[in-house]
Amino acid sequence: MTALKNCAFGQPIPVQDRKTLTVRDAGSLLVSVCHQVSKGAGWWKSEGMDLSVEIKRSSMLAGALVAQKLCLIHSEVSEAMEGHRKGLRDDKLKHRPMIEVELADAMIRICDLAGALGLDLGGAIDEKLAYNATRADHKPEARNASGGKSY
Repeated sequence: MTALKNCAFGQPIPVQDRKTLTVRDAGSLLVSVCHQVSKGAGWWKSEGMDLSVEIKRSSMLAGALVAQKLCLIHSEVSEAMEGHRKGLRDDKLKHRPMIEVELADAMIRICDLAGALGLDLGGAIDEKLAYNATRADHKPEARNASGGKSY
């Protein structure tokens, strides 16, 4: 995959002369773009400290940074729920439903955190989708059975 130095929003990003991406590659691309954009916007700097380095350490501060980022992800998901519950349009991207924009915000924050932690989120998504396809409790007959998962 090509390293991204400057992200041109809305423009295609060349990926090693391939015409298709795997789930793993697509996830890795999102992680890379979201984290680089976030770092470029200064979200990983505080009082002269590079938080993207600090978060990888085994320290109480690193734990607090992860907790903070997870809470911010949760806040975006809560905003998506509220937008859906009330049938709202987004207040900044007025042509889009609020749930759509807030879920995008959640994905951006998730991918940013995964990038900071060096996680292979694309690979984990690919493997989790494959695993879920083998689960008996994910089959329609199990879900429709008495006591099955309704959602």
